[in-house]
Amino acid sequence: MVVVNYETIKVRIQDSICFVQIDRADANNTINDRLVAECNDVLSACEESVTVVVLSGAPEVFCMGADFKELSITSNQSGERRAGPEALYDLWLRLATGPYVTISHVRGKVNAGGIGFVAASDIVLGDETAKFSLSELLFGLYPACVLPFLVRRIGFQKAHYLTLMTQPIAAQQAREWGLLDALDADSDALVRRHLLRLRRLTKTAIRRYKIYMNRINQPLADLKSLAVAGNLEVFSDASNLDAIARYVDGGVFPWEKS
Repeated sequence: MVVVNYETIKVRIQDSICFVQIDRADANNTINDRLVAECNDVLSACEESVTVVVLSGAPEVFCMGADFKELSITSNQSGERRAGPEALYDLWLRLATGPYVTISHVRGKVNAGGIGFVAASDIVLGDETAKFSLSELLFGLYPACVLPFLVRRIGFQKAHYLTLMTQPIAAQQAREWGLLDALDADSDALVRRHLLRLRRLTKTAIRRYKIYMNRINQPLADLKSLAVAGNLEVFSDASNLDAIARYVDGGVFPWEKS
């Protein structure tokens, strides 16, 4: 077994399976530039020999989306720039199309960009604590980069409804919609059962199959420019950035008076 130390994730590789755990407990397992870069680094290392990548979070929080605190700090510092949405979209694209089977093991809350990781995965497993939400519209944003992956997984109308309502759906509903592929009170055992089957697949078979599936579905790479442009538009709007700053500084939601 190989264990690799990173700042934002925990990684271990056992046989041909790579386990990646989001590890930003102090930031509610949110996404920042370092997390994206480190996940991309791991997937690069998985290209040649890894057949399955298992992504997980904490038992209470899988991933809560963008790190608003870091975003707010960066937007207030002249000369500082985010890496931009391209790197995150590319990360999800690699999960969806790369030469390995990707599994999201979901427990607890999943919000906003966290759903991007889930929707980009080949298989999504979870327990009854899993709750899924897209909160972006509450802040004047919309999940531009998430939606191409989410629509592909659950269909246009369900993704549309989830975006507009901004409220969480429980695990059972997520299972009925196809956002969760399988659900079990003991999700660790559920993951192990899936790995017993998946470990029999060869690297060549997985690579060929995923290339084929990407060709017969709407290619996610073709939607990147539209998704990135939408993300840049809403995250450069001064009123949206102000709403984010008010939430970070005082926990005040956009519809509340400060």
